[in-house]
Amino acid sequence: MRNIVIVPTYEERDSIVVLLDALAATAPDADVLVVDDASPDGTADVVRAHPRFGPHVHLLERSGKDGLGAAYRAGFQWALQHGYEGIVQMDADLSHPPERVPALLDALRDVDVAVGSRYVPGGGSRGWPWRRRLLSRAGNVYVRAVLGLHVHDCTAGFKAFRAEALVAVGALTSRSEGYSFQVENTWRAERAGLRVRELPIVFTERTAGASKMSTSIALEALRLPLVWRREELRHALAPRRRVEVGAA
Repeated sequence: MRNIVIVPTYEERDSIVVLLDALAATAPDADVLVVDDASPDGTADVVRAHPRFGPHVHLLERSGKDGLGAAYRAGFQWALQHGYEGIVQMDADLSHPPERVPALLDALRDVDVAVGSRYVPGGGSRGWPWRRRLLSRAGNVYVRAVLGLHVHDCTAGFKAFRAEALVAVGALTSRSEGYSFQVENTWRAERAGLRVRELPIVFTERTAGASKMSTSIALEALRLPLVWRREELRHALAPRRRVEVGAA
């Protein structure tokens, strides 16, 4: 499979080189696409200066900050247009472990979607205060209850898709952002009956840059699952189960 890792950025110059170097060491056969939303700190210039820029590291520059979901949709479209078959999404702030990219891609031999999960045996988080741990847990319990999902880490932003799975879940036509974007693609994957596997990861709190989380993103993540479930009930759509948990 031709594989690519999509990394959205906004003011991530302090971490992007470390991430690109780590991906070169742990997943050398996978290309990388950085989707930069006109970062004022010069993130795009740092990417262009990387030794692997051109043959293996690519840059998609956008005109302004337009949200995480929009950045991923642009990246997904670029990857599909360029014929990639395995597509990974991950954060630029080193919170997602680059060494787990090969495991996610390897899982695509047998499944359609691989999820890097904090909430299966072997998974966890590092550097979070207890309040954030509680909030994250509660958010996942809420989403699973409202939508009837079987994936444990519904808000996971570290995933790998087969190209045809991205098309099947309608990832290019979704409209949500932030956590809702992650939930929507997981929800659509389960409803489409795709094969989903959760693999354990340890999420590490960022050590550079600033979080892009906002109140509006959090409120959207509470509201949209209710909207989606209401529409399902109107059309009598039932949850499907094709979710499995992989070994550490």
